[in-house]
Amino acid sequence: MDKIEKNQKNLSEPIFGSPQMREPAPSEYIPKYKTPAEIAYQIVKDETFPQTQPRLNLATFVTTYMDDYGTKLMNEAVGINYIDETEYPRVAVMCGRCINMVANMWNSPEEAEWKTGAVGIGSSEACMLGGVAAWLRWRERRKAQGKPYDKPNLVMSSAYQVVWEKFCQLWQIEMRTVPITRDHITLNIDEAISMCDENTICIVPIAGVTWTGLNDDIEALDKALDRYNEITGHDIPIHVDAASGGFILPFLFPKKKWDFRLKWVYSISTSGHKYGLVYPGLGWVVWKDKKYLPDQMSFSVNYLGASIAQVGLNFSRPAAQILAQYYNFLHLGFEGYKEIHSNSMTIAEYCHQQIGKMPCFRNYSQTLENPLFIWSLDPEYEKTAKWTLFDLQDKLMQSGWMVPAYTMPKDIEDMVVMRVVVRQGMSRDMANMLLEDIQNAVEELEKLAYPTPSRIEAQTKGKVYTH
Repeated sequence: MDKIEKNQKNLSEPIFGSPQMREPAPSEYIPKYKTPAEIAYQIVKDETFPQTQPRLNLATFVTTYMDDYGTKLMNEAVGINYIDETEYPRVAVMCGRCINMVANMWNSPEEAEWKTGAVGIGSSEACMLGGVAAWLRWRERRKAQGKPYDKPNLVMSSAYQVVWEKFCQLWQIEMRTVPITRDHITLNIDEAISMCDENTICIVPIAGVTWTGLNDDIEALDKALDRYNEITGHDIPIHVDAASGGFILPFLFPKKKWDFRLKWVYSISTSGHKYGLVYPGLGWVVWKDKKYLPDQMSFSVNYLGASIAQVGLNFSRPAAQILAQYYNFLHLGFEGYKEIHSNSMTIAEYCHQQIGKMPCFRNYSQTLENPLFIWSLDPEYEKTAKWTLFDLQDKLMQSGWMVPAYTMPKDIEDMVVMRVVVRQGMSRDMANMLLEDIQNAVEELEKLAYPTPSRIEAQTKGKVYTH
């Protein structure tokens, strides 16, 4: 076959008539021969086909919908490395503008032209940076006092996000957790204060708890900590993990004091790719003032063509998300964010109310503080039920929904709950479809003649999953 005939054959060969479609996808070694782009694309695309569609994934907090212009902007910036400020100086400027806007959204008192903050790949890196700053400040203070600095600790509720466990393990910091109980469904402030001592680097309250959707009472914590610091002479600050709440509270509850208006709040982290409405991954951390960001956290390099000072655990990172965040701020403005989050909250409240009316369920809390909520089986109903919430999760997956069932943190781990996270992209019609699918799934489960494997396992272990 000559070259012309070979090229003609490649042009006319249908994708699903190609030899590559008859073979399993490579899993161990790079293929020896090339695969035409359209066929390689189809193989990768088909690999994702059976997964839950992103907008039906009610387990994730991460943004699954952006408008066409935001998506276009990100696609056009996919090849830009944020850290290369020499070639892309305007990206650095837009990043600084975003930090200013986020800081002012949280009522920063800093008067500098550029507020003190940093961009991260998700709120996990932002949390790490806030924690590292608190640790370094504590260590330098202990050194200056001539005191030991080998036993730092951190205090927060047991409903923490896993990044804090990683942080404490990596930096060898004792993690002191205040149990979430049926009586204290958010941070027990008195118990948190009782866990503090001269080695406490900070207390970490949460605005938008991953497990429950609730907020810790940060204003009350600030007052209690102020009394404690005055009595003891300690200087324990607060870092607020506002991964979700950082973009909800300013728009829906602007009068609520939880941010830099409070005396001991020195730093706040949030996730731009959650209710900041940007595709992943993007996080922000802001300090109340430059003096709270240790100099040791700023690293300078000059091998990219100019001297660059960088704060972060990562170095190279995509610029696309930064541009998308700035685009959202420009396009939506305060009112646009408020409208979107108000809609999400309204739809979440509607789902919360309707699920609470179903005899087999019991809502975890009476009111919502963020557009997400959890519920469990009603204790009386559960006594005779032949199924668990894990079975309901499986049923909903058959309809394309991902609604997670999981056990609660230590001390209430016998409680199994389900969670719905409402984000931009969830409409009232979609909510009605979800509720109808839940009702249909429950009706099918109630027809079971015998207990499901998950129910048998629960009974065998002697666990009674109740609220």
